[in-house]
Order: sequence, then C-alpha cells, then structure tokens
Amino acid sequence: MIAILDYGSGNLRSAARACETTGNEVVVTSDPNVALEAQGLVVPGVGAFAACMAGLLAVGGDEIIRKRKLLDRPTLGICVGMQILFSEGTESNGQGNHVTRGVGLWDGEVSKIKAEILPHMGWNTVRPEALSPLFSGVENESFYFVHSFAAKKAVGIRTAWTEYGETFVAAIEDGALTATQFHPEKSGAAGLVLMKNWANTL
Repeated sequence: MIAILDYGSGNLRSAARACETTGNEVVVTSDPNVALEAQGLVVPGVGAFAACMAGLLAVGGDEIIRKRKLLDRPTLGICVGMQILFSEGTESNGQGNHVTRGVGLWDGEVSKIKAEILPHMGWNTVRPEALSPLFSGVENESFYFVHSFAAKKAVGIRTAWTEYGETFVAAIEDGALTATQFHPEKSGAAGLVLMKNWANTL
C-alpha cells in the first residue's frame, strides 16, 4: 500500500492517481500510524517552505519521515515535499527573508532561483547520474516544474540536476528516501514511468 501524506499541502488527488497507475492500493491519510507502516509514503508539497513545514509539524510528519528512513521504508517527496527534507529554506509566505528549519535529513539550504522570470514553470530535461534506478527508461526525458526556490547543492547522495537561470537539484535518491523537485504526477508518460520505478522499490 502507498500512503499519500495529507498535511494540508500538495496535490493529493493528482499524486494518488499517479500512484494508482503503479497497481498498488493507495490511501490519502494524516494518520501517523498508517503513514509510518505503509509500504510506500508520498509527501507532496505546494506553496511556501515555511507553510509546508508548519503543516508537516502539525501532523508529526517530520518524525514519520525520519523513522521511515531509519527503518529503510521507501518515501518519496515531491516539489516542496522534497525541499523540506533539507536543513533549511528561505521561502516564508511573503514575509521577507526568513529562514525556516526543515526536516534536516539532507544538509543544505533551499533558496530562490537566480532567474529573470519566476516562478519556473514548464518542462526541463533532467540529468540523472548513470544507472539511476529512479530514472531507468527515462534518462533523457523532460519533467514538469512549478517553483521559484530550489536546493543548489547535495553532497554524498545520488543527485539529478537541471538548469533554469542556474543549476539546481532536480531529484535525489538516498537509499529508501527519494525526492523530486519536479512533479512526476504532472509529467505525462515519463512521470508515470518514474513513479512505477519508485513503486518497484516497495
């Protein structure tokens, strides 16, 4: 079973429909026990980093994600659901520059992309590392992005990259913890292949 974590942020139904194409049972839940025990957990995210972290903390989602990583249970973060896995972010609901602590499973800051036009909205080719399980069969494909902030570095973990104004992290594979800055559920056939690749790790 794949659980979609409902913490007040994210395209829950879109994420659920994409997961359903993998052939797994899918449930949308804010129940900590269901989220912890599910074979796979998806953490979607839409909006500002600070707001998403507040919602995540309200349902104990940070601890659920940490426990799942320790237990080697597959978790997939999408868009801001990826960003909040880093140490900190500077996006704060239009309240100026304010640093918000993230879940902290990856060291680094999520900051505004240096580009003339924001948000970054559209299709970009992603450059994964060789022999990436997540990108198997879609190594040279484009995926759909909608964001203005991103992580600019990642150390010691399998990382995919893309460019918009500057180079930033497009996806991470870190054992049982996986995340994409783009939206696989909005990325057509390539996105569904990627979702199936992830579901194959369950």
